[in-house]
Amino acid sequence: MFLHSVLVSLYSIILDIQVFLGTRQGNQRIVSEVEYIKSEISAAKDYELKVAIHSLIEKISIEAEDFGQIKVSESTANVYYRDQKINQAQIGINVPKSKNISDVKLQLIKTFQIQRKYEIDISGCVILPNGHLLIANNTHEKQLVLYSDTGEHIRDIPVCARPFDITVIDSNRIIVTYTDTKFIEIIDSNSFNVEKRIKLKNSCFGISIEDGRLYLTRGNAIHILDLSGTQLDTLKVKSDSALYITTSRDRIFYTDCTNNSVHCCSLLGEDVWQFTNELLACPYDVAVDMYNNVYVVGYNSNNLTIIQQDGKDSRTLLTDSNGLDSPSAVYYSKEKRTLLICNENGKVALYKTRYKVV
Repeated sequence: MFLHSVLVSLYSIILDIQVFLGTRQGNQRIVSEVEYIKSEISAAKDYELKVAIHSLIEKISIEAEDFGQIKVSESTANVYYRDQKINQAQIGINVPKSKNISDVKLQLIKTFQIQRKYEIDISGCVILPNGHLLIANNTHEKQLVLYSDTGEHIRDIPVCARPFDITVIDSNRIIVTYTDTKFIEIIDSNSFNVEKRIKLKNSCFGISIEDGRLYLTRGNAIHILDLSGTQLDTLKVKSDSALYITTSRDRIFYTDCTNNSVHCCSLLGEDVWQFTNELLACPYDVAVDMYNNVYVVGYNSNNLTIIQQDGKDSRTLLTDSNGLDSPSAVYYSKEKRTLLICNENGKVALYKTRYKVV
């Protein structure tokens, strides 16, 4: 018992010594750190910056009311993305579908006649993002014609050759193809100044854009370029006279007036379906809505036909009784759900599309 009591007392003394030594070491470290901080603070310097303005600058600042204006302009970012898996596998995209093309209704908004002193030969048209109507007059006047959506003539835009087709790149740019020229032009859709001329190996007819890629028709081929003019691919198609073209997501649609046919193929050029109908003679321009239903004008049959997205059904929407007379151009605005149709002789009609969607 005595030995145990001695050991307990000794253990208690040892603990007290350890606590004392630890506390002393801690105090020494704290003192050292405090001294270091004090030395750093005492060594710190203050800096004062002074600017001497040149007398000429001072004079200008007194006389000038302001140094300029800052303006902010908004435009669509020129950024494009394409998943390579789509190009490789051509997997279909699930999109909302119209129950049936019989549910599509057209409501006339406006019709007017383009007035020209000389000849009229309308070959292409678009609805610009600002709502204006831009129309290609494929004559020796070499002009694009700009109208408001209420039918007021805004201006004529001179171009370098006979314009054939037009496509919209974004809110500020369009591309124009020309008859018998080996180039296309990117044009500012506000000032209508030419931004870039893209040289081609041959002339082309129809043009469309999808994900930053240009699709151009000529004969038995569809040529694919990027916006810099680099040739990306050439698709051989089952037609010797591909005329007009439009694209939507993973599909290409083009017309063959010679063989009275409308074709749908993948972005790799693989045939999906081919449409012919005795009621559609000499299909010219072609457009597509958000459901991939296809609108095509019959130049000789004087009608507008809608083709179901799978190519299995069709319906005549407009005929000569609606004023169609050699219709040569059609454009569908997915944003505005508006259809623009032009006769070769310059009669223009705007329709609102109505859908019953399920």
